[in-house]
Amino acid sequence: MGFFDKLKQGLSKTKESFNEKINNVFSNFRKVDEEFLEELEEALILSDIGIETSAKIISILRERVKKEKIEDEEQVKRTLREEMIKILDVENKELRLETRPSVILVIGVNGVGKTTSIGKIAARLTNEGKKVVIAAADTFRAAAVEQLEIWAKRSNSEIVKRDEGVDSASVVYEAIKKTKETNADVLICDTAGRLHNKKYLMDELNKIQKVINKEMSECSREVLLVIDGTTGQNAISQVKAFKEEADITGLVLTKLDGTAKGGVVIGIVEENKIPVKFIGVGEQIDDMEIFDSNDFVKAII
Repeated sequence: MGFFDKLKQGLSKTKESFNEKINNVFSNFRKVDEEFLEELEEALILSDIGIETSAKIISILRERVKKEKIEDEEQVKRTLREEMIKILDVENKELRLETRPSVILVIGVNGVGKTTSIGKIAARLTNEGKKVVIAAADTFRAAAVEQLEIWAKRSNSEIVKRDEGVDSASVVYEAIKKTKETNADVLICDTAGRLHNKKYLMDELNKIQKVINKEMSECSREVLLVIDGTTGQNAISQVKAFKEEADITGLVLTKLDGTAKGGVVIGIVEENKIPVKFIGVGEQIDDMEIFDSNDFVKAII
């Protein structure tokens, strides 16, 4: 099965939910008037796109209907898809790893799939011929380190770990040393599952960033926030909280195969102007792919 087929299959719940709401609006379609556009806006809001983003899409649609004299159902749907793709087409969608070494810092709350995402990204990079070191800097949970060790083996990466409870920043420091000594291409740093109201964890994140700033100041850096697609609108507040603590360069979307709330992706990108870099739709090591906005929109509407 190709990735687009996996994506379609993985997003089937979102597509079903999306199409049910959109088709309800189109089932009474007579003409593209204000009543129709208001109903379509409500359908987008109910599809987890968010109030502001839905209003923006409908506002642009209203202008295009007038300007392009859009009258039939298929034209409206095509225009809707085009505007969603434009929102998702933020610049810098691919990983920027121009230097050797480069660093990827992975952040996010507990349970979103950070460890699994790290393993899958590491596997992609090693398959491209890159040498990868993983820093097991989530020292608050022994299980996180054990899980990361399994993924490191599966992805042919090296891992740097310390005892549970040690300073996370010191693990990152050791991993940077290892990366430089072994002439590795990429360092991927795991972090503890931080919530915006847990000040000590955010302080820990800041310490890790200071170590990276000092020891890898000339290196390309990605800060990837992992978002659980099943959380819907809660994901938007998570992005806002982490933006205050880190310069996020990209999003990793996980668990979209188990939710009808995939529409939230459009709202997150529109409100934050942060690109989605990877999308996960399964448990296997190759069930993560570089995000393609055309494929995503085609798979849901």
